[in-house]
Amino acid sequence: MICILKYELIIVLIIWGVVGFSQDKPKKPVAVSKYPAVQNPNTSAESKLAAQYYRNQEYDKAAGLYEKLYEENPTYVNYTYYMYSLVQINEYNKAEKLVKKRMKKFSGKPRYMVDLGYVYIAAEESAKGKKQFENAINMLKPDKREITDLANAFKSKRETDYSIKTYEHGRKLLNNSYPFHLELAAVYAQAQKYEKMFDEYFNLLEYDYNLVNTVQSKLQTALDDDPDNTKNELFRKSLLKRIQRNPDDSYYSEMLLWFAVQQKDFETAFIQAKALDKRYREEGQRIFSLAQLSGSNKNYDVAIEAYNYIIDKGETNVLYLKSKVALLNVLLLKITESYSYTPEELLELEDNFKATLNEFGENPATLSLIRNMAHLQAFYLNNAQNAILMLNKAIAIRNITTQQRAGCKLELADILLFSGEPWEATLLYSQVEKSFKHEPLGHEAKFKNAMLTFYIGEFEWAKAQLDVLKAATSKLIANDAMELYLLISDNMDVDSTYTALSIYSKADLLVFQHKNNDAMLVLDSIIILYPGHPIVDEVLYKKAEILLSTGKFHDADTVLQQLTTQFSYDILADNALFKLGDLHENYLNNQTKAMEYYQTLLTDYPGSLFTVEARKRYRRLRGDGVD
Repeated sequence: MICILKYELIIVLIIWGVVGFSQDKPKKPVAVSKYPAVQNPNTSAESKLAAQYYRNQEYDKAAGLYEKLYEENPTYVNYTYYMYSLVQINEYNKAEKLVKKRMKKFSGKPRYMVDLGYVYIAAEESAKGKKQFENAINMLKPDKREITDLANAFKSKRETDYSIKTYEHGRKLLNNSYPFHLELAAVYAQAQKYEKMFDEYFNLLEYDYNLVNTVQSKLQTALDDDPDNTKNELFRKSLLKRIQRNPDDSYYSEMLLWFAVQQKDFETAFIQAKALDKRYREEGQRIFSLAQLSGSNKNYDVAIEAYNYIIDKGETNVLYLKSKVALLNVLLLKITESYSYTPEELLELEDNFKATLNEFGENPATLSLIRNMAHLQAFYLNNAQNAILMLNKAIAIRNITTQQRAGCKLELADILLFSGEPWEATLLYSQVEKSFKHEPLGHEAKFKNAMLTFYIGEFEWAKAQLDVLKAATSKLIANDAMELYLLISDNMDVDSTYTALSIYSKADLLVFQHKNNDAMLVLDSIIILYPGHPIVDEVLYKKAEILLSTGKFHDADTVLQQLTTQFSYDILADNALFKLGDLHENYLNNQTKAMEYYQTLLTDYPGSLFTVEARKRYRRLRGDGVD
């Protein structure tokens, strides 16, 4: 633990060029770091040796060598290391003389008074030390650089109270022409006085709202580092107080909207966005952006409500067409991902697609509508032939971009693969990959081609493609590529064949083709034929996904529990726990069980990709943030 603390301390040393001092124990000198600050690479051999002594905590040797170096070259670096070396070997009188001599040479630098105060405190003369700190603040001039320099000197010694006093006194000296809001917020963060930190950020917005992006960036960093949700909840309450006190100041409503989005609380965000839309008569631009964000985060209800809000503004609104198209695309996602849709819902949605296409025609603005209608018809309404005709017609539309045309080709290839025509599909995937080789669209096409080769059992070829995609710029594609690559690599048989994996890949293709009953039979055959094979956990997880997609929630629960019990050590255990939490939270209406699964995931798999979302869900179910 001591080594860790010393390592953390050097970060402060590198930033400020000094060694820190703990305010919590004023009668003892701070444990200095064994790592020196970064020095000029052209330093002498003696400088390097002195630094090595310092790193090794051989302070007596370091002090002797730094004394010589300081006499030869009285730089601030040599002075700093010499002083701290003296303090570490309890040579307080010598350290005092060194600092006083430095103070005399640089009489206009109050930071040396901080050094002297530090020496006194290290020597257990706390009153004398604090007097020096007060004198340093009192001798400040109305100079922003000097004020900041002194505050940083205090901050580097962990004397946060004096750093705060320095900035507050500096405000007065400068007549609030520069109020040090950002600097004070940083000091309050160091002191863990978060409410005061938030106040400084809010005051900065009032001082200059043009700095809102800077404030949000600082806040995001602070709020992300909040494992027990203390800071987030404190921020929410502080923000609400500001809104109540200043109902006419829109920037607090803007900040609440921003915070709600950070928390993925899209319901609150929509309320704020509507209020701002009405206040500024924005004609829905902010609402449209929020709807897109809500949809991408699978909060389809808010997205639908937001798009309808814009549509209700009427046909003259510039976002009317975009909103109608986006609304239908979100409805498709909501229905097909619900696990419980009915044929009637699908047919009604198809009718809405047709009506909107009749209203606006087939053109670049409605191309995403055409793609999604084709997807609906092929994958859910057993009308792949009509979907193929639609997409071929869409590809021929004039004035569409090359990206739009490529998107249609990818959808067409998916439908051809769905329909049992893999060779036609791979030609289209390859076309898009070649045209957009170094772009996300090309990476998507390459991954789909790799999946196709996986489905048909060409595992070595698939691995070669996936190995390239693991470095894709798209994080989603890179993660998917890594998962499939590991699936193939981890399930090679002892004799370097892929017998069990070949059966599994056929089942996976059947799932893609929505032939769930056939897929279940194939998956069950793997468990019967290869009960001890490493692929069994993958088989169970795939079975659970099929059961969920067909609304068999209790059966899915049983399979997922089997997976977490028998394969708790395996790569899919955290996936299964998250699925169980989601299943009990949203489909089996057992909030207590859901919390148990989320908590187990957080405790047993802290490095999981699901930890952030699991923590948010756990807090929500526990009631955090609810007054």
